[in-house]
Amino acid sequence: MAWSFAQINGRLAEIYFNKTKRGPKFLGHCYVGKSEYDTQRGQNWIEMDTAKFRFIYRNKKYNRLI
Repeated sequence: MAWSFAQINGRLAEIYFNKTKRGPKFLGHCYVGKSEYDTQRGQNWIEMDTAKFRFIYRNKKYNRLI
């Protein structure tokens, strides 16, 4: 299982997924606050990941925003 930061429905979240040959299989997510990660390393991860990953979660499906 892998995880990453992402923006889901306009909010910061941790997204959990399994890597497969066909692409990621999403397991779930949880919304977090940016203040929970007070180290510089954690803040850098948030900035890098949210720039790449933006999703909409609707009807139990994740759709990637382009």
